[in-house]
Amino acid sequence: MSGSIGRVEILPDPVALAHHVAEWMTQAALAASGAFRVSLSGGSTPKTLYGLLASNEFKARFPWPRVFWYWGDERFVPYDHPDSNYRMTREAMLSKAPVPPENIHPIPTDGTPEDAALRYERTLQDAYGAATLDPQRPLFDITLLGIGGDGHTASLLPGESVLNERKHWVAAVSHGRPEIRITLTYPAIDSSRRVAFLVAGEEKAAIFSAIRSGNSDAPAARVRPVGELIWFTDRAAAGEESPPRRAGAPAP
Repeated sequence: MSGSIGRVEILPDPVALAHHVAEWMTQAALAASGAFRVSLSGGSTPKTLYGLLASNEFKARFPWPRVFWYWGDERFVPYDHPDSNYRMTREAMLSKAPVPPENIHPIPTDGTPEDAALRYERTLQDAYGAATLDPQRPLFDITLLGIGGDGHTASLLPGESVLNERKHWVAAVSHGRPEIRITLTYPAIDSSRRVAFLVAGEEKAAIFSAIRSGNSDAPAARVRPVGELIWFTDRAAAGEESPPRRAGAPAP
């Protein structure tokens, strides 16, 4: 199904969603030549996805040496902090797969938030080979995003000035949440061949419905990549009931 928000693919449940995206990512990376840059998201659904990529089913097929890992946002906490997106990804995938250490580029969380944001922007610019983004040459091959019940994505929070940032690729977000965050801005997120939202759970149904209808100005609704936009959702997030079980079929 396609529409103004891009393509929507609905999977039965979060596990099926994660498996589908793992296969999709694997095929995309295998089909590419040269370096393949991925921007990662935090959250429970991505965690399941990362675990799958590091599992026996995918680990041997995925082209780990050619894939470079970045983050869409991070809490300004040490890497070993329980709330760190980097820590979650490391524990779920990076420590369990043959990932070259030089391919891992976490957001800095030392010094001041503003300085860390500038340093990460330079990291992205060095990888890209320029300080200005060209729509014909996207920064990322895949950008994974989630969505909050308030419509935020990455750390692009409703009502915050970061939503209007167009010059910098990375910004510190000091308001809107108890903790300081660092996030990619729209210019960096939109510079993607494929942006994939992973949306699971009944609690996301209301905001996803609003975005899908085209009647939302939520931060997630403003993502407009130069490439493809895909929403991978489960039935609950899409507002669909699970099909009735056949008589005698085992309970899920």
